[in-house]
Amino acid sequence: MQLAAIIVSLVLIVVGVALFGRALLQIYNFMRLGQPVPAGTRTNDPTQRTLTVVKEFLGHTRMNRWGIVGVAHWFVAVGFFTLLLTIVNAFGQLFEADWLLPVLGDWAPYNVYVEFIGTMTVIGILALIVIRQLSHPRKPGRKSRFAGSNFGQAYFVESVILIVGVCIFMLHALEGAQHHVDGYEASFFISYPVVKWLGGMDVSTLQNLTYFFAGLKIATSFIWMITVALKTDMGVAWHRFLAFPNIWFKRNATGETSLGALLPMTSGGKPIDFTDPGDDDVFGVSQVEQFSWKGLLDFSTCTECGRCQSQCPAWNTGKPLSPKLLIMSLRDHAHAKAPYLLAGGGKTMEGEEKASEEQLKDVPAAALAEAERPLIGTAEENGVIDPDVLWSCTTCGACVEQCPVDIEHVDHIVDMRRYQVMIESAFPSEAGTMLKNLEKKGNPWGLAKKQRLEWTKEVDFEVPVVGKDIEDLTEVEYLYWVGCAGALEDRAKKTTKAFAELLHIAGVKFAIMGGDEKCTGDSARRLGNEPLFQELGMENVMALNTAFGEELDDDGKVVPESAKPRSAKKIVATCPHCLNTIGNEYPQLGGDYEVIHHTQLLQHLVDEGKLVPVTPVEGIITYHDPCYLGRHNKIYTPPREIIGKVPGLRNEEMHRHKERGFCCGAGGARMWMEERIGKRINNERVDEALSLNPDIVSTACPFCLVMLTDSVNGKKNDGKAKESIQVVDVAQLLLDSVRTPVDPAGEAEAESEPEPEPVK
Repeated sequence: MQLAAIIVSLVLIVVGVALFGRALLQIYNFMRLGQPVPAGTRTNDPTQRTLTVVKEFLGHTRMNRWGIVGVAHWFVAVGFFTLLLTIVNAFGQLFEADWLLPVLGDWAPYNVYVEFIGTMTVIGILALIVIRQLSHPRKPGRKSRFAGSNFGQAYFVESVILIVGVCIFMLHALEGAQHHVDGYEASFFISYPVVKWLGGMDVSTLQNLTYFFAGLKIATSFIWMITVALKTDMGVAWHRFLAFPNIWFKRNATGETSLGALLPMTSGGKPIDFTDPGDDDVFGVSQVEQFSWKGLLDFSTCTECGRCQSQCPAWNTGKPLSPKLLIMSLRDHAHAKAPYLLAGGGKTMEGEEKASEEQLKDVPAAALAEAERPLIGTAEENGVIDPDVLWSCTTCGACVEQCPVDIEHVDHIVDMRRYQVMIESAFPSEAGTMLKNLEKKGNPWGLAKKQRLEWTKEVDFEVPVVGKDIEDLTEVEYLYWVGCAGALEDRAKKTTKAFAELLHIAGVKFAIMGGDEKCTGDSARRLGNEPLFQELGMENVMALNTAFGEELDDDGKVVPESAKPRSAKKIVATCPHCLNTIGNEYPQLGGDYEVIHHTQLLQHLVDEGKLVPVTPVEGIITYHDPCYLGRHNKIYTPPREIIGKVPGLRNEEMHRHKERGFCCGAGGARMWMEERIGKRINNERVDEALSLNPDIVSTACPFCLVMLTDSVNGKKNDGKAKESIQVVDVAQLLLDSVRTPVDPAGEAEAESEPEPEPVK
């Protein structure tokens, strides 16, 4: 047995190490097929990036949100990387059964560590196996986060970990038996009962057991190594290596998720100048090799855990988009196409082959066939990604928020949309109306710009307008960016008027733009029309810089020596999409402003005592987190603080809230597209809200307000919701409580406004 174990182990070690080295080189060459990224964007602040990797690994910051799964995975992951010396120990035991590592072998702290982590690795992997089985999609449906994952590969990896963990435990116990441990001691504080049992066996039996478990441990470890080396697209195995560089190269060095701003469009690693694009600039992604190398790294790192899938609003409402399956499809396609690309293959913009027949003569037929598949196409076209998958995304960011290895799903989806919109003009027809309205009128509804100020006539106080009532914004504390919805959509206008009245009551000096401002371009950008976003954005930046009293040069850019400090450029917005675009994306266009959400300012005013909620607003309330306020900008507390200060309200959280909040269905330009597949996302969200039997559904976003109101009204008409239920913005709630209550002795109460028809 000893001789057989030594021979088999030596062969497996040599083959395994050689193949694994070759696999690492293949993966490196594969990543190089991707496009470069702008200089410094993925390598800035290397010290902080390293600290982020350490924090995310040792803290398991995403995994630990999932309770026992996170704890079990922590022990498995830490055991894999910190028990590597047990392989050396096992190899020595093949030659001498009672062999111990020099120095460490007799050191009690090391033995305690091996004993504890080895045991917890076994318990951890058993827990993960049980959880996978309990979550197994045996029945049709989408409830399992593992639906679509490669179960065979997962079972293989789990079996390897379990076998290796058991071998570590048994070899450690055999050490104790062979070294005549005859009582409890720290080094064998868990395994002593096994040590005692083994102690009754003769030396020959103990030696043979040692050879068996040492050989089994080495054979299992290196069979695993050989397998993954031959299959470099096995994400469930490779993620344990690729996760570290993927996290290190993430967008934000300090560790924040890759949400908020979208990345500028680049070609060849350089931002595209849409005023004078280059002849060879590539717009968006139409071939897998047009993703950046970080994109290819993302695809290969996916471990198929399905956390993104379980949180995706599209997947949960019967649509074809699963972020997990999308990344898996891109990974499988990229790896299958790699031999063709590595041989120099590729297509020009005109569709002509770049490589000669001589270069491609040794490329496998399967890789040549994969190269002919369109990246975006229907099943009939043999496309890798179906167009319905692409257009189902609301860019809510739930996938990015939950991914334990920091895959940037939203960026990749938008890159593919950009090509479809800008080159193919292939996108849902309803969105075309929105784009035309933005181009011609500067707002998605196509209404005249003079209507932006109509709401100011419906309040009983003066609302200063920049350039009309005041020269510039140096005379006020805040610019209130009303936004298109806040100025033009009847339901959102209620929020606008309520917030303006609250500022007036609190004595906050503010002003609004004069109606010449345009849509921020959020929907255009997330639909994929980057040039239109840039056009709208640059016009707005110029208007804002002028309003803030900046001195501009001939190109409309701020003269550096005249630039005011950031703290002097304060903007407050009621729309999270405006907040995100102006605050996070306009710096890409030269606009540097301090932007806050209206709930943040209102919370501050309440805390300072400038707004005092006194009038009770009775009932149960549930708050819906807007995606672009919550996940994209991490603003969760202020709306809840305000609700908590309003007397009479009892807040009940929906099952999915804060980081796991569920989208309303309007993001990613979905506000302007029809939902033809599956259940409407807003209906799913409202069903969750109605399960709490609330009197009020509150939110803090005009898009969410429209979507939730539409669904609630539909359910009222169907008799599925009580007539008294309201959908309101947090600002409206606060205003109702701040206002002095009407004297019941006889003063007439103001007539409530009839529910207006929504603007189409």
